[in-house]
Amino acid sequence: MQMIPGINIKEVLVTGGCGFIGSHFLSKSCNAFPDINFTNIDNLSYAASINTEKYLTQFKNYNFQKIDISDLVQIKEIFEQRKFDLVVHFAAESHVDNSINSPIEFINTNIVGTYNILQCISESVREGKDTLFHHISTDEVYGSLDLNEKSFSELSNFSPSSPYSASKASSDLIVEAWGKTFDIKYLITNCSNNFGPRQHTEKLIPKTVNNILNNKYIPVFGNGTNIRDWLYVEDHIDAILSLYKKNLFINERFNIGGGFEISNIEIINEIISILQEYYGQNDAEKLIKFVEDRKGHDFRYSIDNSKIRMATSWSPSKNFKEQLKNTINWYMLNENWWDQ
Repeated sequence: MQMIPGINIKEVLVTGGCGFIGSHFLSKSCNAFPDINFTNIDNLSYAASINTEKYLTQFKNYNFQKIDISDLVQIKEIFEQRKFDLVVHFAAESHVDNSINSPIEFINTNIVGTYNILQCISESVREGKDTLFHHISTDEVYGSLDLNEKSFSELSNFSPSSPYSASKASSDLIVEAWGKTFDIKYLITNCSNNFGPRQHTEKLIPKTVNNILNNKYIPVFGNGTNIRDWLYVEDHIDAILSLYKKNLFINERFNIGGGFEISNIEIINEIISILQEYYGQNDAEKLIKFVEDRKGHDFRYSIDNSKIRMATSWSPSKNFKEQLKNTINWYMLNENWWDQ
Protein backbone atom coordinates (compact mmCIF):
# COMPACT_ATOMS: atom_id res chain seq x y z
CA MET A 1 0.00 0.00 0.00
CA GLN A 2 1.40 3.34 -1.04
CA MET A 3 1.30 6.31 1.29
CA ILE A 4 0.90 8.70 -1.64
CA PRO A 5 -0.33 7.23 -4.95
CA GLY A 6 2.17 7.59 -7.77
CA ILE A 7 5.03 8.64 -5.50
CA ASN A 8 7.64 6.24 -4.14
CA ILE A 9 7.80 7.15 -0.44
CA LYS A 10 10.54 5.28 1.41
CA GLU A 11 11.89 7.79 3.92
CA VAL A 12 9.71 10.14 5.98
CA LEU A 13 10.96 12.78 8.40
CA VAL A 14 8.56 13.83 11.16
CA THR A 15 9.45 16.84 13.29
CA GLY A 16 8.01 17.05 16.80
CA GLY A 17 6.89 13.45 16.73
CA CYS A 18 7.03 13.08 20.52
CA GLY A 19 4.45 15.80 20.86
CA PHE A 20 0.70 15.38 20.97
CA ILE A 21 -0.40 15.41 17.32
CA GLY A 22 2.91 14.20 15.91
CA SER A 23 2.90 11.07 18.05
CA HIS A 24 -0.59 10.16 16.84
CA PHE A 25 0.53 10.63 13.24
CA LEU A 26 3.55 8.39 13.82
CA SER A 27 1.71 5.61 15.62
CA LYS A 28 -0.93 5.38 12.91
CA SER A 29 1.47 5.76 9.98
CA CYS A 30 4.15 3.38 11.25
CA ASN A 31 1.49 0.73 11.65
CA ALA A 32 -0.24 1.42 8.31
CA PHE A 33 2.95 1.66 6.22
CA PRO A 34 5.45 -0.94 7.53
CA ASP A 35 7.67 -0.64 4.43
CA ILE A 36 8.34 3.08 5.04
CA ASN A 37 11.04 4.28 7.41
CA PHE A 38 9.92 7.05 9.77
CA THR A 39 12.53 9.27 11.42
CA ASN A 40 11.33 11.40 14.30
CA ILE A 41 13.32 14.44 15.44
CA ASP A 42 12.26 16.15 18.63
CA ASN A 43 14.06 18.26 21.23
CA LEU A 44 12.00 16.63 24.01
CA SER A 45 10.88 19.92 25.50
CA TYR A 46 8.57 20.08 28.52
CA ALA A 47 5.56 19.47 26.24
CA ALA A 48 6.88 16.07 25.08
CA SER A 49 7.03 13.00 27.27
CA ILE A 50 9.74 10.36 27.44
CA ASN A 51 6.84 7.91 27.81
CA THR A 52 5.56 8.94 24.39
CA GLU A 53 8.95 8.27 22.80
CA LYS A 54 9.12 4.89 24.55
CA TYR A 55 5.62 4.09 23.28
CA LEU A 56 6.73 4.75 19.68
CA THR A 57 9.73 2.39 19.89
CA GLN A 58 7.37 -0.57 19.46
CA PHE A 59 7.45 0.09 15.70
CA LYS A 60 10.35 -1.52 13.82
CA ASN A 61 10.24 1.16 11.10
CA TYR A 62 10.66 3.98 13.63
CA ASN A 63 13.86 5.88 14.41
CA PHE A 64 14.33 8.72 16.90
CA GLN A 65 16.97 11.42 17.14
CA LYS A 66 16.98 14.17 19.72
CA ILE A 67 17.38 17.29 17.59
CA ASP A 68 16.28 20.90 17.99
CA ILE A 69 14.98 22.30 14.70
CA SER A 70 16.32 25.75 15.59
CA ASP A 71 19.86 24.29 15.25
CA LEU A 72 20.69 24.43 11.53
CA VAL A 73 23.85 22.33 11.93
CA GLN A 74 21.87 19.45 13.44
CA ILE A 75 19.18 19.72 10.78
CA LYS A 76 21.78 19.61 7.99
CA GLU A 77 23.32 16.50 9.52
CA ILE A 78 20.04 14.59 9.56
CA PHE A 79 19.40 15.52 5.92
CA GLU A 80 22.90 14.32 5.02
CA GLN A 81 22.26 10.99 6.75
CA ARG A 82 18.98 10.26 4.97
CA LYS A 83 17.31 11.38 1.75
CA PHE A 84 13.73 12.15 2.74
CA ASP A 85 10.83 11.80 0.32
CA LEU A 86 8.38 13.47 2.70
CA VAL A 87 8.80 15.86 5.62
CA VAL A 88 5.82 16.30 7.98
CA HIS A 89 6.45 19.33 10.16
CA PHE A 90 4.60 19.21 13.49
CA ALA A 91 7.34 20.71 15.69
CA ALA A 92 6.26 24.02 17.22
CA GLU A 93 5.91 25.98 20.39
CA SER A 94 2.14 26.17 20.72
CA HIS A 95 0.94 27.51 24.06
CA VAL A 96 -0.42 31.05 23.68
CA ASP A 97 0.24 32.07 27.30
CA ASN A 98 3.87 31.04 26.98
CA SER A 99 4.20 33.05 23.78
CA ILE A 100 3.03 36.16 25.61
CA ASN A 101 5.55 35.62 28.40
CA SER A 102 8.49 34.55 26.21
CA PRO A 103 7.98 35.34 22.50
CA ILE A 104 11.59 34.66 21.46
CA GLU A 105 11.21 30.89 21.92
CA PHE A 106 8.33 30.95 19.44
CA ILE A 107 10.34 33.00 16.95
CA ASN A 108 13.26 30.57 17.19
CA THR A 109 11.24 27.36 16.90
CA ASN A 110 8.29 28.27 14.72
CA ILE A 111 9.98 30.68 12.32
CA VAL A 112 13.73 29.95 12.38
CA GLY A 113 13.11 26.20 12.77
CA THR A 114 10.81 26.12 9.75
CA TYR A 115 13.34 28.15 7.77
CA ASN A 116 16.12 25.69 8.66
CA ILE A 117 14.15 22.72 7.37
CA LEU A 118 13.17 24.56 4.19
CA GLN A 119 16.81 25.47 3.55
CA CYS A 120 17.79 21.81 3.75
CA ILE A 121 14.95 20.81 1.45
CA SER A 122 16.01 23.56 -0.97
CA GLU A 123 19.47 22.00 -1.09
CA SER A 124 17.90 18.59 -1.74
CA VAL A 125 15.88 20.05 -4.60
CA ARG A 126 19.03 21.55 -6.14
CA GLU A 127 20.60 18.10 -5.95
CA GLY A 128 17.64 16.59 -7.78
CA LYS A 129 15.74 15.17 -4.79
CA ASP A 130 11.99 15.74 -5.04
CA THR A 131 11.10 16.16 -1.36
CA LEU A 132 7.54 17.02 -0.31
CA PHE A 133 7.03 19.35 2.67
CA HIS A 134 3.84 19.24 4.75
CA HIS A 135 3.54 22.18 7.15
CA ILE A 136 1.10 21.62 10.04
CA SER A 137 -0.40 24.95 11.08
CA THR A 138 -3.30 26.42 13.01
CA ASP A 139 -6.58 28.24 12.51
CA GLU A 140 -5.28 30.93 14.87
CA VAL A 141 -3.41 32.57 11.98
CA TYR A 142 -6.79 33.93 10.81
CA GLY A 143 -7.48 35.83 14.03
CA SER A 144 -10.83 36.13 15.77
CA LEU A 145 -14.47 35.91 14.69
CA ASP A 146 -17.60 37.47 16.13
CA LEU A 147 -20.51 35.20 17.01
CA ASN A 148 -22.26 35.50 13.65
CA GLU A 149 -19.30 35.83 11.30
CA LYS A 150 -18.67 33.19 8.64
CA SER A 151 -16.17 30.44 9.41
CA PHE A 152 -12.55 30.75 8.31
CA SER A 153 -11.87 29.50 4.79
CA GLU A 154 -8.57 28.99 3.02
CA LEU A 155 -9.06 32.44 1.49
CA SER A 156 -9.48 34.23 4.83
CA ASN A 157 -6.97 36.98 5.54
CA PHE A 158 -4.32 36.43 8.17
CA SER A 159 -4.90 38.50 11.30
CA PRO A 160 -2.92 36.91 14.17
CA SER A 161 -3.49 38.19 17.70
CA SER A 162 -0.71 36.57 19.76
CA PRO A 163 3.02 35.99 19.36
CA TYR A 164 2.17 32.31 18.86
CA SER A 165 -0.29 32.86 16.02
CA ALA A 166 1.98 35.53 14.48
CA SER A 167 4.88 33.07 14.45
CA LYS A 168 2.71 30.42 12.78
CA ALA A 169 1.37 32.91 10.22
CA SER A 170 4.97 33.88 9.47
CA SER A 171 6.00 30.28 8.96
CA ASP A 172 2.99 29.67 6.70
CA LEU A 173 4.04 32.56 4.48
CA ILE A 174 7.68 31.45 4.47
CA VAL A 175 6.61 28.02 3.23
CA GLU A 176 4.55 29.55 0.43
CA ALA A 177 7.41 31.85 -0.55
CA TRP A 178 9.96 29.02 -0.60
CA GLY A 179 7.56 27.07 -2.78
CA LYS A 180 7.37 29.87 -5.33
CA THR A 181 11.04 30.87 -5.23
CA PHE A 182 12.84 27.55 -4.69
CA ASP A 183 10.35 25.13 -6.31
CA ILE A 184 9.64 23.23 -3.10
CA LYS A 185 6.49 21.14 -3.26
CA TYR A 186 4.45 21.86 -0.15
CA LEU A 187 1.14 21.32 1.56
CA ILE A 188 -0.18 23.53 4.37
CA THR A 189 -2.97 22.40 6.67
CA ASN A 190 -4.54 24.70 9.27
CA CYS A 191 -6.31 22.77 12.00
CA SER A 192 -8.67 23.80 14.79
CA ASN A 193 -8.23 22.96 18.50
CA ASN A 194 -7.14 19.33 18.86
CA PHE A 195 -7.93 17.12 21.84
CA GLY A 196 -7.30 13.51 22.80
CA PRO A 197 -4.79 11.28 24.64
CA ARG A 198 -1.18 12.35 25.24
CA GLN A 199 -1.84 16.10 25.13
CA HIS A 200 0.22 18.10 27.63
CA THR A 201 -1.60 19.15 30.78
CA GLU A 202 -1.15 22.87 30.04
CA LYS A 203 -4.01 22.65 27.51
CA LEU A 204 -7.63 23.27 28.50
CA ILE A 205 -9.11 19.75 28.55
CA PRO A 206 -6.24 17.86 30.25
CA LYS A 207 -5.60 20.79 32.59
CA THR A 208 -9.24 20.75 33.72
CA VAL A 209 -9.13 16.99 34.30
CA ASN A 210 -5.78 17.14 36.09
CA ASN A 211 -6.80 20.03 38.35
CA ILE A 212 -10.01 18.32 39.38
CA LEU A 213 -8.14 15.13 40.25
CA ASN A 214 -5.69 17.15 42.35
CA ASN A 215 -8.35 19.43 43.89
CA LYS A 216 -6.83 22.55 42.30
CA TYR A 217 -8.83 25.48 41.01
CA ILE A 218 -9.71 25.54 37.31
CA PRO A 219 -8.70 28.93 35.84
CA VAL A 220 -11.15 30.35 33.30
CA PHE A 221 -10.14 33.43 31.32
CA GLY A 222 -12.64 36.31 31.41
CA ASN A 223 -16.21 35.07 31.55
CA GLY A 224 -15.48 31.76 29.78
CA THR A 225 -17.63 32.50 26.73
CA ASN A 226 -14.78 32.30 24.19
CA ILE A 227 -15.64 29.70 21.56
CA ARG A 228 -13.38 27.10 19.95
CA ASP A 229 -13.87 24.58 17.15
CA TRP A 230 -12.76 21.20 18.55
CA LEU A 231 -11.17 18.41 16.50
CA TYR A 232 -10.40 14.94 17.86
CA VAL A 233 -6.75 14.15 17.16
CA GLU A 234 -7.51 10.84 15.43
CA ASP A 235 -9.87 12.68 13.07
CA HIS A 236 -7.04 15.10 12.34
CA ILE A 237 -4.67 12.27 11.41
CA ASP A 238 -7.34 10.68 9.22
CA ALA A 239 -7.72 14.02 7.44
CA ILE A 240 -3.98 14.24 6.79
CA LEU A 241 -3.83 10.70 5.43
CA SER A 242 -6.88 11.37 3.25
CA LEU A 243 -4.93 14.18 1.58
CA TYR A 244 -2.01 11.83 0.98
CA LYS A 245 -4.29 9.23 -0.56
CA LYS A 246 -5.44 11.83 -3.09
CA ASN A 247 -1.87 12.99 -3.78
CA LEU A 248 -2.73 16.62 -3.07
CA PHE A 249 0.83 17.86 -2.51
CA ILE A 250 0.42 20.58 -5.12
CA ASN A 251 1.22 23.77 -3.25
CA GLU A 252 -2.22 23.86 -1.62
CA ARG A 253 -3.72 24.89 1.72
CA PHE A 254 -6.50 22.95 3.45
CA ASN A 255 -8.38 23.87 6.62
CA ILE A 256 -9.12 20.94 8.94
CA GLY A 257 -11.85 21.59 11.50
CA GLY A 258 -13.94 19.37 13.71
CA GLY A 259 -17.15 21.33 13.13
CA PHE A 260 -18.01 21.32 16.82
CA GLU A 261 -18.05 24.75 18.42
CA ILE A 262 -18.39 25.13 22.17
CA SER A 263 -17.44 27.79 24.70
CA ASN A 264 -14.66 27.23 27.23
CA ILE A 265 -17.00 27.28 30.22
CA GLU A 266 -19.35 24.81 28.51
CA ILE A 267 -16.58 22.31 27.83
CA ILE A 268 -15.33 22.64 31.42
CA ASN A 269 -18.84 21.91 32.69
CA GLU A 270 -19.07 18.94 30.33
CA ILE A 271 -15.83 17.54 31.77
CA ILE A 272 -17.12 18.06 35.31
CA SER A 273 -20.34 16.23 34.40
CA ILE A 274 -18.46 13.24 32.93
CA LEU A 275 -16.11 12.99 35.90
CA GLN A 276 -19.07 13.09 38.27
CA GLU A 277 -21.17 10.55 36.35
CA TYR A 278 -18.46 7.99 35.62
CA TYR A 279 -15.77 8.57 38.23
CA GLY A 280 -17.59 9.90 41.30
CA GLN A 281 -15.74 13.23 41.28
CA ASN A 282 -18.32 15.41 43.05
CA ASP A 283 -18.47 19.17 43.68
CA ALA A 284 -15.80 19.94 41.06
CA GLU A 285 -17.76 22.99 39.91
CA LYS A 286 -16.57 24.68 43.12
CA LEU A 287 -13.05 24.63 41.66
CA ILE A 288 -13.95 26.98 38.78
CA LYS A 289 -12.22 30.32 39.18
CA PHE A 290 -12.67 33.18 36.71
CA VAL A 291 -9.38 35.01 36.21
CA GLU A 292 -8.19 38.09 34.33
CA ASP A 293 -8.66 37.62 30.62
CA ARG A 294 -5.72 36.70 28.40
CA LYS A 295 -4.13 39.58 26.49
CA GLY A 296 -5.37 39.66 22.90
CA HIS A 297 -7.75 36.79 23.64
CA ASP A 298 -9.52 35.72 20.42
CA PHE A 299 -13.26 35.34 20.93
CA ARG A 300 -14.18 32.63 18.41
CA TYR A 301 -12.52 30.21 16.02
CA SER A 302 -14.59 28.43 13.40
CA ILE A 303 -13.35 26.36 10.45
CA ASP A 304 -15.04 25.89 7.09
CA ASN A 305 -13.73 22.43 6.17
CA SER A 306 -15.68 22.12 2.92
CA LYS A 307 -12.55 22.18 0.73
CA ILE A 308 -11.01 19.05 2.26
CA ARG A 309 -14.39 17.35 2.49
CA MET A 310 -15.00 17.84 -1.23
CA ALA A 311 -11.42 16.94 -2.19
CA THR A 312 -11.12 13.72 -0.17
CA SER A 313 -14.57 12.75 1.18
CA TRP A 314 -13.09 12.97 4.69
CA SER A 315 -15.37 14.23 7.42
CA PRO A 316 -14.87 14.54 11.19
CA SER A 317 -16.61 12.24 13.63
CA LYS A 318 -19.88 13.45 15.10
CA ASN A 319 -19.52 11.94 18.57
CA PHE A 320 -17.76 14.69 20.51
CA LYS A 321 -19.02 13.59 23.93
CA GLU A 322 -17.84 10.02 23.40
CA GLN A 323 -14.43 11.25 22.26
CA LEU A 324 -14.25 13.51 25.30
CA LYS A 325 -15.10 10.55 27.56
CA ASN A 326 -12.35 8.48 25.92
CA THR A 327 -9.90 11.33 26.40
CA ILE A 328 -10.79 11.74 30.07
CA ASN A 329 -10.48 7.99 30.59
CA TRP A 330 -6.96 8.04 29.15
CA TYR A 331 -5.94 10.75 31.64
CA MET A 332 -7.50 8.82 34.49
CA LEU A 333 -5.34 5.82 33.56
CA ASN A 334 -2.16 7.82 32.80
CA GLU A 335 -1.93 10.51 35.47
CA ASN A 336 1.86 10.24 35.59
CA TRP A 337 2.57 10.35 31.84
CA TRP A 338 4.67 13.54 32.16
CA ASP A 339 6.59 12.51 35.27
CA GLN A 340 10.17 12.39 33.96
